Amino acid sequence: MLIIFLQAGFVSITLLLIFMFSGSSGEITVTQSAGSQSVVPGQRVSITCKVSPSTSYCFNRYQQKPGEAPKLLIYCSSSRQSGVSDRFSGTSSGNTDFTLTISGVQTEDAAVYYCQTDAIRSMQSVKSPDRMAIL
Repeated sequence: MLIIFLQAGFVSITLLLIFMFSGSSGEITVTQSAGSQSVVPGQRVSITCKVSPSTSYCFNRYQQKPGEAPKLLIYCSSSRQSGVSDRFSGTSSGNTDFTLTISGVQTEDAAVYYCQTDAIRSMQSVKSPDRMAIL
């Protein structure tokens, strides 16, 4: 999950480490890129979900703005949902790394970003947020 907040003239992006678990077919662990960095508006932000073990399941990326329902951005790792800006793109590598890239970050991108797959039945936040600011 990636959280982007507007704060005092800049956008602060908060990354949370997320573990997700599958049902009876065994455990799948998903971790989302964490750490801190600063991004100037107009730059690019990449958020990677790492999956263990590797999987052939489709991964989807959602954006949720405050007070709104989650919006599908990318489905099956790299297909952009109709009507979504081409600033959002998705890629996968080796069935283990699934990356959402936001090119030319804008203040309107303030939201929570989720990594999701049909293999996942539930999720649990397990780490305090790290921060990334768009200055």
